[in-house]
Amino acid sequence: MSRTLAVLLGAGAGCLVGMQAPINSRLGRTIGTPQAAAFSFLVGTAVLVVIAAFASGGGLGSFGRVGRLPWWALIGGLLGAVYVTVALVAVRTLGASGLTAVVITGQLVISVVIDRFGLLGIARQHIGAQRVLGLVLLVAGVVLVVRR
Repeated sequence: MSRTLAVLLGAGAGCLVGMQAPINSRLGRTIGTPQAAAFSFLVGTAVLVVIAAFASGGGLGSFGRVGRLPWWALIGGLLGAVYVTVALVAVRTLGASGLTAVVITGQLVISVVIDRFGLLGIARQHIGAQRVLGLVLLVAGVVLVVRR
Protein backbone atom coordinates (compact mmCIF):
# COMPACT_ATOMS: atom_id res chain seq x y z
CA MET A 1 0.00 0.00 0.00
CA SER A 2 1.32 3.45 -0.81
CA ARG A 3 1.95 5.98 1.94
CA THR A 4 -0.61 8.36 0.41
CA LEU A 5 -3.30 5.69 0.35
CA ALA A 6 -2.47 4.70 3.93
CA VAL A 7 -2.82 8.34 5.05
CA LEU A 8 -6.14 8.74 3.22
CA LEU A 9 -7.52 5.48 4.63
CA GLY A 10 -6.30 6.43 8.10
CA ALA A 11 -7.96 9.84 7.86
CA GLY A 12 -11.18 8.20 6.68
CA ALA A 13 -11.06 5.76 9.60
CA GLY A 14 -10.43 8.72 11.92
CA CYS A 15 -13.60 10.34 10.60
CA LEU A 16 -15.53 7.18 11.43
CA VAL A 17 -14.08 7.13 14.96
CA GLY A 18 -15.06 10.79 15.36
CA MET A 19 -18.64 9.84 14.50
CA GLN A 20 -18.68 6.75 16.72
CA ALA A 21 -18.93 8.44 20.14
CA PRO A 22 -21.87 10.75 19.32
CA ILE A 23 -23.73 7.88 17.63
CA ASN A 24 -23.12 5.52 20.56
CA SER A 25 -23.98 8.28 23.04
CA ARG A 26 -27.36 8.74 21.37
CA LEU A 27 -27.92 5.01 21.61
CA GLY A 28 -26.81 5.08 25.26
CA ARG A 29 -29.28 7.79 26.22
CA THR A 30 -32.06 5.56 24.91
CA ILE A 31 -31.06 2.07 26.07
CA GLY A 32 -28.38 2.70 28.74
CA THR A 33 -24.61 3.12 28.60
CA PRO A 34 -23.42 -0.47 29.11
CA GLN A 35 -26.20 -1.75 26.87
CA ALA A 36 -25.21 0.68 24.11
CA ALA A 37 -21.56 -0.32 24.35
CA ALA A 38 -22.55 -4.00 24.19
CA PHE A 39 -24.84 -3.40 21.22
CA SER A 40 -22.11 -1.45 19.43
CA PHE A 41 -19.67 -4.34 19.90
CA LEU A 42 -22.32 -6.88 18.91
CA VAL A 43 -22.88 -5.13 15.57
CA GLY A 44 -19.13 -4.75 15.03
CA THR A 45 -18.52 -8.40 15.94
CA ALA A 46 -21.17 -9.63 13.51
CA VAL A 47 -19.62 -7.62 10.67
CA LEU A 48 -16.10 -8.77 11.53
CA VAL A 49 -17.11 -12.45 11.74
CA VAL A 50 -18.53 -12.22 8.21
CA ILE A 51 -15.37 -10.48 6.96
CA ALA A 52 -13.11 -12.99 8.73
CA ALA A 53 -15.06 -15.94 7.33
CA PHE A 54 -14.36 -14.85 3.77
CA ALA A 55 -10.90 -13.36 4.26
CA SER A 56 -7.80 -14.99 2.90
CA GLY A 57 -5.51 -16.60 5.46
CA GLY A 58 -7.63 -19.40 6.83
CA GLY A 59 -11.02 -17.84 7.51
CA LEU A 60 -12.40 -18.59 10.97
CA GLY A 61 -10.14 -21.64 11.31
CA SER A 62 -7.18 -19.38 12.04
CA PHE A 63 -8.75 -18.53 15.42
CA GLY A 64 -7.20 -21.75 16.66
CA ARG A 65 -3.80 -20.05 16.65
CA VAL A 66 -4.68 -17.48 19.33
CA GLY A 67 -3.38 -19.81 22.03
CA ARG A 68 0.14 -19.22 20.71
CA LEU A 69 0.06 -15.54 21.58
CA PRO A 70 1.14 -13.73 24.76
CA TRP A 71 -1.76 -12.74 27.05
CA TRP A 72 -1.46 -9.04 26.20
CA ALA A 73 -2.08 -9.74 22.51
CA LEU A 74 -5.58 -10.96 23.41
CA ILE A 75 -6.94 -7.90 25.24
CA GLY A 76 -7.53 -5.57 22.29
CA GLY A 77 -11.28 -6.11 22.54
CA LEU A 78 -11.20 -5.29 26.24
CA LEU A 79 -9.34 -2.05 25.53
CA GLY A 80 -11.85 -1.21 22.80
CA ALA A 81 -14.76 -1.89 25.15
CA VAL A 82 -13.31 0.46 27.75
CA TYR A 83 -12.76 3.15 25.08
CA VAL A 84 -16.30 2.85 23.68
CA THR A 85 -17.88 2.96 27.14
CA VAL A 86 -15.82 5.96 28.28
CA ALA A 87 -16.36 7.79 24.98
CA LEU A 88 -20.09 7.16 25.16
CA VAL A 89 -20.28 9.06 28.44
CA ALA A 90 -17.46 11.62 28.03
CA VAL A 91 -18.75 12.94 24.69
CA ARG A 92 -21.78 14.30 26.54
CA THR A 93 -19.50 16.57 28.58
CA LEU A 94 -16.63 17.28 26.19
CA GLY A 95 -18.48 17.23 22.87
CA ALA A 96 -17.16 15.36 19.84
CA SER A 97 -14.21 17.69 19.30
CA GLY A 98 -13.11 17.73 22.94
CA LEU A 99 -13.35 13.97 23.24
CA THR A 100 -11.42 13.49 20.01
CA ALA A 101 -8.72 15.91 21.16
CA VAL A 102 -8.14 14.13 24.47
CA VAL A 103 -8.33 10.67 22.90
CA ILE A 104 -5.79 11.55 20.20
CA THR A 105 -3.50 13.05 22.84
CA GLY A 106 -3.74 9.91 24.94
CA GLN A 107 -3.08 7.77 21.88
CA LEU A 108 -0.03 9.77 20.87
CA VAL A 109 1.45 9.88 24.38
CA ILE A 110 1.20 6.10 24.85
CA SER A 111 2.41 5.54 21.28
CA VAL A 112 5.55 7.57 21.95
CA VAL A 113 6.17 5.56 25.14
CA ILE A 114 5.64 2.30 23.23
CA ASP A 115 8.04 3.44 20.49
CA ARG A 116 10.67 4.69 22.93
CA PHE A 117 10.83 1.50 24.97
CA GLY A 118 9.95 -1.00 22.24
CA LEU A 119 6.89 -2.28 24.09
CA LEU A 120 4.22 -4.71 22.83
CA GLY A 121 6.37 -6.16 20.07
CA ILE A 122 7.18 -2.81 18.42
CA ALA A 123 10.78 -2.00 17.50
CA ARG A 124 12.40 0.78 19.55
CA GLN A 125 12.30 4.22 17.97
CA HIS A 126 14.38 7.27 18.80
CA ILE A 127 12.26 10.00 20.36
CA GLY A 128 13.79 13.32 19.46
CA ALA A 129 13.02 16.91 20.31
CA GLN A 130 10.58 17.21 17.40
CA ARG A 131 8.33 14.45 18.76
CA VAL A 132 8.45 15.92 22.26
CA LEU A 133 7.59 19.36 20.85
CA GLY A 134 4.74 17.76 18.90
CA LEU A 135 3.36 16.29 22.12
CA VAL A 136 3.64 19.63 23.93
CA LEU A 137 1.81 21.39 21.08
CA LEU A 138 -0.85 18.69 21.06
CA VAL A 139 -1.44 19.10 24.80
CA ALA A 140 -1.68 22.88 24.29
CA GLY A 141 -4.23 22.24 21.54
CA VAL A 142 -6.28 20.04 23.85
CA VAL A 143 -6.32 22.77 26.50
CA LEU A 144 -7.61 25.23 23.91
CA VAL A 145 -10.27 22.80 22.64
CA VAL A 146 -11.66 21.60 25.97
CA ARG A 147 -11.52 24.73 28.12
CA ARG A 148 -14.68 26.73 28.54
